[in-house]
Amino acid sequence: MKVLLTGATGLVGHATMLAVLARGHEVLAIGGGRLPNLPIDAAAQKKAQAVQLDLTDEFAVDRLAFDYYPDAIINAAALSSQAAVEAQPELAEKLNVALPRRLAQIANHLNSPLLHLSTDFVFDGDHGPYRSTDVPMPRTLYGQLKLMAEKEVLRYGGDTVVVLRITVVNGNSPTGKRSLHEKLFHSLMVGKPVTLFSDEMRQPVSAINVADVLTELIERPNLHGLFHWAGPQSLSRYDIGRGILKHFGLPENLVVPALSASQPDADKRPRKLEFILPPLLGKLKATPTPFDQQLEELVVPAECQEWYQRTRVAAGPASTTRRLVQGRDF
Repeated sequence: MKVLLTGATGLVGHATMLAVLARGHEVLAIGGGRLPNLPIDAAAQKKAQAVQLDLTDEFAVDRLAFDYYPDAIINAAALSSQAAVEAQPELAEKLNVALPRRLAQIANHLNSPLLHLSTDFVFDGDHGPYRSTDVPMPRTLYGQLKLMAEKEVLRYGGDTVVVLRITVVNGNSPTGKRSLHEKLFHSLMVGKPVTLFSDEMRQPVSAINVADVLTELIERPNLHGLFHWAGPQSLSRYDIGRGILKHFGLPENLVVPALSASQPDADKRPRKLEFILPPLLGKLKATPTPFDQQLEELVVPAECQEWYQRTRVAAGPASTTRRLVQGRDF
């Protein structure tokens, strides 16, 4: 299959590119801000192409899509930071709503399946765990835009469209700065405090696992509609952070617990975002990756290697001594 993939420079997008190639498909990997990094062997065999494109330019998106004429489209592009969305609402609307709508229209015209990634932030976090049939009620502008995108994609995408809502993602990003553990390492390395909320529950999912699910879904056009996917365990943000530090042999008390209810933006913070995975679970060969196995997939970011080695040696194998400045939510 020929797969057009947007967001190929992101955490899930990059993992999806690798998964699609591993299954023997061809991919046109699109990055909005920079050129995606292609595997050398795939580029040499002309199985993969990389393009940097302004994804807010509908004419450019149209031209590229119709020139490539994909068998499937996967949209992993989005402005996903709540702070960035609030700072640039017009850009967020173009990337998070207008782009998915246009890709849905293109997919319908080409009679190609569209797989669109969405988020658990379409829910308020008060009434979970959530089924895919539950009524969304987003607390944030980011969640509102992603919900609008879901409606547009389902409206214009035809009978083979898939909207896949996912949760907070673990993995290794191309930049080494996007995922949970990467942000944690970078903050600690420069002495920024890391405070994580013990009353915000999440269901972390592996980027590799999401990529495998997306790849299987483009091969299974009989599966379409709105689905949920996540890891099998619900953990607090604080416990996720502690688990990361423990896995890498670092003192767990480098992160400090706090309550989100005490924060000024507490009304915008969903407390409990958990998913019920059926009906998709059980219909796929892929199964959710447990948190301990997700940790095994993680690597120390390249820029943090020296700090990590120094800190781990200083801490010792059984030390719980606080060696770095603590605090900061991410």
